[in-house]
Amino acid sequence: MGVLTGKVAVVTGSGRRKGLGEAIVKRLAGDGAAVVISDIGQSADAATPDDMIGATDEMNAIAQDIRDAGGTASLKTCDVRNWKSVHALADHAVSEHGALDIWVNNAGIGYIMKPLLEVTEDDWRAVIDVNLTGAFFGTRAAAEKMVSAGKGGRIVNIASQAAKSGFPHAQAYTSSKHGLVGLARSAAVELGPHNITVNNVCPNHVTTGLGAWQNEYFAKVVGADSVEDYLEAMKNRIPLRRPGLPEDTANAVAWLCTDQAQYITAESMNVSGGEEPH
Repeated sequence: MGVLTGKVAVVTGSGRRKGLGEAIVKRLAGDGAAVVISDIGQSADAATPDDMIGATDEMNAIAQDIRDAGGTASLKTCDVRNWKSVHALADHAVSEHGALDIWVNNAGIGYIMKPLLEVTEDDWRAVIDVNLTGAFFGTRAAAEKMVSAGKGGRIVNIASQAAKSGFPHAQAYTSSKHGLVGLARSAAVELGPHNITVNNVCPNHVTTGLGAWQNEYFAKVVGADSVEDYLEAMKNRIPLRRPGLPEDTANAVAWLCTDQAQYITAESMNVSGGEEPH
């Protein structure tokens, strides 16, 4: 019996191998929750290229990993930019597993990075639509089910160190993650009387599949001689002397979903090895 046995969790953006979403959904399943793996499944437009999204075959493989480990998992494609798609994801959790207790807004775009003067209207909207509007849609859809069920619940947004600090070439990304701080604070006030907590987890850099792309990109931006040199400089500025791991974020999310965290809401918790406050 895990600490989340009997709970049902949805994790958006959880269908890509080596991503934060995969780590989160596997941790929640390992703690006993029945999980819904969700991702866009296939490219829908220029903002969702095949090499940056969770494909349906990856979603199936992650679900099978969980089942092979003795867990319960289903999958549902979802474009978080579309309210009807997000609402259908919440409906799936209830129809397939009988409840919706945990919702993790993890889907995000972190691969549209440009100098300020090169950012287009489409660039800006693509990032905001996924990272912030998508999280609002998820929060609303989850809250609708949780309030109706009357059993409380947990909503967790995967924000970022960029929710608290500014970074070059990341205007839309940083703005969207700062926006999650306000979203969590506001939603927590309204949902608190229903025993629903709303929190953010704010990791620093994690070398996922997306993180590897960011390493290449920002090594060039800062003029590092190599990606290795860039990562070494990153490690040296982090008090715990290493970048984050997917499991670090997954552990924080899982804890926020337990009864131990029942009195914590409206918070944005750093998971940065001390880098953010340092």
